[in-house]
Amino acid sequence: MSQFQNVKFNDGGITLAGDSLIEFLGDCDMAITALERIDEYVLSQLPRLKRISKYGVGLDMIDLEALKRHGKQLAWKAGVNRRSVAELALTMMLTIIRKIPESQAQIDSGNWVQTVGNTLSGRTIGLVGCGNIGQDLFSLLKPFGCQIFVNDINESYDFFAMNDLEVTPLTQLLSKSDIVSLHLPLDESTKHILSRVRLGKMKFGSVLINTARGGLIDEKALFDEIQKGRIAGAGLDVFEEEPPFSSELLACPRVFPTAHIGGSSEEAILAMGMAAVEGLEAPLDDLLLR
Repeated sequence: MSQFQNVKFNDGGITLAGDSLIEFLGDCDMAITALERIDEYVLSQLPRLKRISKYGVGLDMIDLEALKRHGKQLAWKAGVNRRSVAELALTMMLTIIRKIPESQAQIDSGNWVQTVGNTLSGRTIGLVGCGNIGQDLFSLLKPFGCQIFVNDINESYDFFAMNDLEVTPLTQLLSKSDIVSLHLPLDESTKHILSRVRLGKMKFGSVLINTARGGLIDEKALFDEIQKGRIAGAGLDVFEEEPPFSSELLACPRVFPTAHIGGSSEEAILAMGMAAVEGLEAPLDDLLLR
């Protein structure tokens, strides 16, 4: 790997968007971006920029059609954080069904109470999205002897055949699963895929896990279904607006929130960083867009 001599960093942790992002990248030929929004306006003001290498696996912050129109290259590697995210989803499942937050709250209040939860073994799990992360979570769940339903907009036929899986219609998956875990990208086809109507189809007393993107869920409807008891608990690593300090979900005792840490293991951070740096030098044939 060659050395890049003229490099600048956003070391101050400043959120760059719009004009501030344009000013920062104005003299750059290549850039590594993460959660910065790359849209038509930004691209139109960066004629010198030739390539963007994406840190992380989500592409919802980048207008891919605008990227094509402006002739920019995109380097992106899928799945580099899959184990980190899959392990967080598994952790959330165990945390919620064993009622660990409730036990901690009792201890913090000075009460020594044995809370009674459930085992993960033998539960019915619904995986909505079975790409890199969904498949990795499937492998982590196998030792628990769970019955697993999958639903995916892109059918991974080889994986399904190898594991004797069939695609389950989404409504059926929601109605039969004790735990539903989301592993989808966010775009126009998946925004609020868990709408008020679909959340109302979930099995009574079920658990919802989202380590993908906040916009996949109608959050107001989720709060209502938690209040009704249809959804007994939710593990949410992502929210439609972040930070979500105005969200009523944060004040709900049956919500276990984390601060978008799915890919924030040291191992995943290193892997995503290396992939992004390698993307600056990747041959054109290896890029997502040219």
